[in-house]
Amino acid sequence: MRRPEFSDLDAFVAIVRHRNFRRAARERGVSASTLSQSVRDLEERLGVRLLNRTTRSVTPTEAGERLAARLQPIFSEMNEALDEVNGFRDTPTGTLRLNVPGAAQPILAPLAARFLEHHPGIRLEITVDNNFVDVFAEGFDAGIRYDESLALDMIALPIGPAQRYAIVASPDHVRRHGAPERPEDLLTRPCIRHRFLSGAMLPWEFEKEGQMVKIDAEAVLVTNSPDIAIRAAEDGLGWYATFETFVSPSIAAGRLVETLQSWCPYFPGPSLYYPSRRHMPAPLRAFIDFIRAGSGAD
Repeated sequence: MRRPEFSDLDAFVAIVRHRNFRRAARERGVSASTLSQSVRDLEERLGVRLLNRTTRSVTPTEAGERLAARLQPIFSEMNEALDEVNGFRDTPTGTLRLNVPGAAQPILAPLAARFLEHHPGIRLEITVDNNFVDVFAEGFDAGIRYDESLALDMIALPIGPAQRYAIVASPDHVRRHGAPERPEDLLTRPCIRHRFLSGAMLPWEFEKEGQMVKIDAEAVLVTNSPDIAIRAAEDGLGWYATFETFVSPSIAAGRLVETLQSWCPYFPGPSLYYPSRRHMPAPLRAFIDFIRAGSGAD
């Protein structure tokens, strides 16, 4: 038996961990076809099948399970050792993978350039994803979310200022239909709703003087695109609820007007959340230190 290549073993462990070629490839910064070839080379060298592949799943064989069980702690310890050394560099190197919702883009975008200026050896990968996914199972180092329910082994670090929702429509729509005076009035008004790719369509939440109201309004338009929704609101189609920062330019330009402001209080901004563990990759540690130092407020 020819001794297998180290890179092929590493690729195999990543695939078993994710049970998915695409996610493993994204973690390693290569193509899925490259990983598939690595596994084929490994199986050829060992003379045994390690993975069962179908169009919908990737599962290890019994031999693959046993090999992965022995290799995973070895690779984990090795990666931790290398990252500890990396932390002693003046400028840590490596890739930092973040999963963020679309609403956090205006906050994260100005941080990205400043962070990379401080750490030119780090490569930053940002994936915008509004779905409710396990970002760590997807191969990301950290996530940014609003009011996330965190597991016990997670830490949340505030990364942006308080924000609020705005309920908006075009001036022409208000002239034709009038402005709602209470949240319940939206139940009888044309509305534009956002649906996540997961299929979830969250109700609109309002609060005033301790009173909470949730409105699940009928929609004349449902979309997962804020751009389409905002344009539809500007064109007079109906009322739309979204982050104030998304529609402030349209409000300032007179294309949209806001209502129910007293029912839309500020709420905490987004937080960076990441696993609570003894070891942390050097790029993630650098980003956390960058945020804690207040560099985002420069």
